[in-house]
Amino acid sequence: MVFSKSIAFDEDGLSNVAAAARLDTASAESAFIDKLKAGDAQAFDTLVRRYSGDIYALLYRLTADAEEAGDLTQETFLSALKAIKGFRGDAELKTWLFRIALNHSRNRFRWWNRRSRDKTVSLDATVGGSEMQVQDTLASESPGPEEAAIRTERETALRNALSELPEIFRSVVVMCDIEGLTYEEIALALELNLGTVKSRIARGRCELREKLKGI
Repeated sequence: MVFSKSIAFDEDGLSNVAAAARLDTASAESAFIDKLKAGDAQAFDTLVRRYSGDIYALLYRLTADAEEAGDLTQETFLSALKAIKGFRGDAELKTWLFRIALNHSRNRFRWWNRRSRDKTVSLDATVGGSEMQVQDTLASESPGPEEAAIRTERETALRNALSELPEIFRSVVVMCDIEGLTYEEIALALELNLGTVKSRIARGRCELREKLKGI
């Protein structure tokens, strides 16, 4: 097949295409949020499917407890369902959900802490009602036995070190260095100024390095 004109875009054309794509995405997201606010059950199911993995991963790394993370994930989405009408769009939906999840995590931590709860975590624990184990969520490859043992040892050391960090440092380190959120997104999720977020991340990393010396 022969084309009479080149189908290559110049820089202006690419910019226009990118701008149009962003507009379409923003429009679709706005329509999706409107459905959520209207109580559309299918839209809420989509919200859960889209973000439950991210929310669970965050909560698991904050709590180091598969069952606890599953419970808090459910609580997060139930709270989101109740609060969605008040969503102002000052942050992305994922960031907004992280904020709710972090609040639930903090409240649960304080509740358990008052009762001096001490529980170890097994990598063989299953995730929610599935047959997937916690260790499956932590590794994407299939290492050999020796490498797997070393990785498990390091992951355990990291989880233990994270659990020993004060909550204000643990949450920002997890969000930045494990979940990959930007400083700005963390600031929105935690409702903090940017300087405070950067300071807490730096302090948290410093304490974590001290705890992981020799690992």
